[in-house]
Amino acid sequence: MYLNCHTYYSLRYGTIKPEQLLAIASENGLQTLALTDINSTSACLDFVRLSSKYKIKPVLGIDFRNGAQQQFILIAKNNHGFKNINDYLSEFLHNPELEIPEIAPQLEDVFVIYPYIHKKTYQLKENEFLGIKPKDLNHLKFSKWNTLRNKLVVLKTVSFQSKKDFNTHRLLRAIDNNTLLSKLAKSEQGEETDRMLPYEELCDTYNEFPELLKNTASILEKCQINFDFSHENPNNQRCYTHNEALDFKLLKKLTYDGIHYRYKNPGERIFKRIEKELSIIEQKGFVSYFLINWKILKYARSKNYFYVGRGSGANSIVAYLLRITDVDPVELDLYFERFINVFRQNPPDFDLDFSWKDRDDITAFIFNRFKNTALIAVYNTFKFKASVRELGKVFGLPKSEMDKLTRGKYHINQLDNLSQLVIKYSTYIQGFPNYLGIHAGGIIISEKPIHCYGATFMPPKGYATTQFDMVVAEDIGLYKFDILSQRGLGKIKEATEIVAYNHPEKPPIDIHDIQRFKQDARIKYLLKNAKAIGCFYVESPAMRMLMRKLQVDSYLGLVAASSVIRPGVAKSGMMREYILRYRDPQRRKDAPKVLLEIMPETFGVMVYQEDVIKVAHYFGGLTLGEADMLRRGMSGKFRSRDEFLKVKQQFFDNCKKSGKPDGLVSDIWRQIESFAGYAFAKGHSASYAVESYQSLFLKAYFPLEYMVATINNFGGFYSTELYVHEARMDGGLIEAPCINTSFTQTVIQGKTIYLGFMFLQSLESKTIKHIVKERQAEGNFLSLDDFIERVPISIEQVSILIKINAFRFTGNNKRELLWEAHLKISKHAVQENVVTLFKTERIQYKTPELPSTALENAFDEIELLGFPLCNPFHLLKKRSANPLRAKDLQALEGKTVTIEGYLITLKNTKTTNGKIMHFGNFLDRDGDFVDTVHFPPVAAKFPFRGKGIYSITGKIVVEFDCVSIEVSSMEHLAVIEDPRYKIPSSKSLSREEEDFQSGMMPRVRLKPKRSPIQISASR
Repeated sequence: MYLNCHTYYSLRYGTIKPEQLLAIASENGLQTLALTDINSTSACLDFVRLSSKYKIKPVLGIDFRNGAQQQFILIAKNNHGFKNINDYLSEFLHNPELEIPEIAPQLEDVFVIYPYIHKKTYQLKENEFLGIKPKDLNHLKFSKWNTLRNKLVVLKTVSFQSKKDFNTHRLLRAIDNNTLLSKLAKSEQGEETDRMLPYEELCDTYNEFPELLKNTASILEKCQINFDFSHENPNNQRCYTHNEALDFKLLKKLTYDGIHYRYKNPGERIFKRIEKELSIIEQKGFVSYFLINWKILKYARSKNYFYVGRGSGANSIVAYLLRITDVDPVELDLYFERFINVFRQNPPDFDLDFSWKDRDDITAFIFNRFKNTALIAVYNTFKFKASVRELGKVFGLPKSEMDKLTRGKYHINQLDNLSQLVIKYSTYIQGFPNYLGIHAGGIIISEKPIHCYGATFMPPKGYATTQFDMVVAEDIGLYKFDILSQRGLGKIKEATEIVAYNHPEKPPIDIHDIQRFKQDARIKYLLKNAKAIGCFYVESPAMRMLMRKLQVDSYLGLVAASSVIRPGVAKSGMMREYILRYRDPQRRKDAPKVLLEIMPETFGVMVYQEDVIKVAHYFGGLTLGEADMLRRGMSGKFRSRDEFLKVKQQFFDNCKKSGKPDGLVSDIWRQIESFAGYAFAKGHSASYAVESYQSLFLKAYFPLEYMVATINNFGGFYSTELYVHEARMDGGLIEAPCINTSFTQTVIQGKTIYLGFMFLQSLESKTIKHIVKERQAEGNFLSLDDFIERVPISIEQVSILIKINAFRFTGNNKRELLWEAHLKISKHAVQENVVTLFKTERIQYKTPELPSTALENAFDEIELLGFPLCNPFHLLKKRSANPLRAKDLQALEGKTVTIEGYLITLKNTKTTNGKIMHFGNFLDRDGDFVDTVHFPPVAAKFPFRGKGIYSITGKIVVEFDCVSIEVSSMEHLAVIEDPRYKIPSSKSLSREEEDFQSGMMPRVRLKPKRSPIQISASR
């Protein structure tokens, strides 16, 4: 009897979860229910999937509204009608400027319900009806429609479950309208009575109009919607060539054609693996999935785009031969059942990483090449702190009060009523969907039109996007293609280009020669000594420490380390155990024999996702299908689902039946539960390791060029400042942007690196384009006058360039240049310079003598670049005589020391009891790393106070050759007063300035670090 029900996917309007709506309907004795969210189909598929659990027949539709104004409701008679409704709604979601009209279109297999409005006339067609709300019943008795009851139906809207829900609804509507709750218009709200009544009570409400009940029941009876949630039939594009037999023939040909590219002497093992995989791929119906990925990457190679194929698909030799991945599964003995097994319904997972510069073109290719394509949505939900701010505005709280609430600096009982309401309702709406976003890289390519499953909207990216997320998509058999963006690939590609222009005498780099890289001594040195700043996945403080602890210098060691570092392994305590067993073969004997037999390669420690499957299968007695469900369930997506909980129980039951000790079973389950959601598939780790080796090769042989590429691609784990520092440590000469040398991006000439204009804060892109274009067309600038005449520029923009010393080639003091620029550049609107026949000589003004110092340059650099180009230790107010350096610490194990460090990164974390602690990463005066640990008492007593240099006191701890300081106290050291804002007492330099000048090295060219291994870089 309910034709108009909303869930909280009626964004910023409804308040009921989809499953909760079904539960309420079941409690109220309903057997059929229509879901009609406002301009949304996000909940539709989940609603249908869950309906059988509550023994309710699902009916789908959409409540079409302009804002809160209801225009009409469309109800789908069947799946065809649902598609037609989605087609129609998508027109408005793709063109937000369009308003939904008052009159519904004529759509096949669709019922139309108009809301009854007193005195409004309606011309109803056969499939159209007038919805009568309980409040309309008295009007109806005196209306002409009372004699036309065959066209009337019950319209009892359901948006809330309780009074609290209605209050929540009003707050959501105020947020949506960006208004105070007290000013929220009635027209923007629903009715407090929009709740579900028991079936009998609803019938009693309309007992004077039995025809309405009969008509409503008739409509619901005629509706039948069906979707297949069995996972037996994937709904991805079924054929690549429009013929399944031809598809398989093509896949087989491409696979065997790829053997000669990958293997010099393929043996029987290779051919057996190929036949095994092809057979299962055909049997499971995944042929088109492989061919579509192959086509995408064939296009990428034709455009010379770098890419990495990873995910569980890296476990496949077919994927390797089709060049979807660069991981040899035979070499790594990758577990094929993690990739595809006979129990697996969903296709294998390929994550395709592209450079951030290339991904948009790949996406455009996919949408142009394949017919039924869409991006996948994500549900951006209300987060507690954001909700506090939104509701604080709705209640009219001052900003200071909202700041206090978001920081948690309050006791709930000491808050006033409004603040308590903000906290109460912020907690309640936490997790409610707020708006739809776009999945990081998920694209679906469907056999049927996308609108068979839901409507689509058009985000700024310009591609149709589903209203449901990836979990719902998988439920219905739509499996995404992951087209992801990664800066690491951009760095590698650009580095090869930079090497080509900076070393034109060298042959082109074959960056895909991974087999050679695996044996390279320089790369082994960088890995073993954790000297991989800028290199993909191995540069973070945690990874550097792990590499040093493991002393990894091999490909397989790096593959394992890439997964061991994941949070869950550390949480289970097995990361430390893995390190101990890695370093000490005797320790491996302590591992439970059964686990050592299952995972000999990782010494009985679960490191990869495959290990979860192996342990669940061989130790827990689960089938491979159940084991894979367990592994997937641990990812978090399915954690609460009944099928996962059932498999978990089966694990314990099987272990009990086989007589395994309870303590061992519980410990192994704890390990599975703690890390499975975080661990990588082994093929995934191997894919990462391939990219790491590519970046390590460039770092080993072309460190300066690689650092320039890293800087231009906006770094990696660290900020631009550290990569500039690393380039200097590798022997680079760092120069600030220069008018005659620099470009938009950073460039290198020999060993001299000129920072790009794009790193100057507030310098406009159009100014940069003018400078580069004019210089390339007419040659270098000769003076400030020449520059002003040739480049249209404002005084604000030229001041930035002068302050960064970009006109240093003139030999003039920059303070004098600033004075000159203010005299010669108009403050009016900037106009393009017009070329004239005769050049007018500019008036030369006599400017006062205005000296500037190197110290002022440093502060200008901090302001414009975000960091100084000098050694930051030279900016200390009080020069330190402390001789201690990072290289001295290991010999001082157990002692308490004091050392100065320049803060690079800070990781905040919480202990098991919720207290804050920190892991710090600093540079010492020589530019070497100092790692610190700040336990909660110290973290609370000596908090970090932003960037800068700290005096750190603490105990030296050495673990597995890895040095850190357990901090006991810390002081943020003062820097020299900014001389640009100091009133000078005389022309002479201050003591601090003299110290700075005398202490400065020329451009702070630190002595480059050299590898003790001297190997020819020749190709």
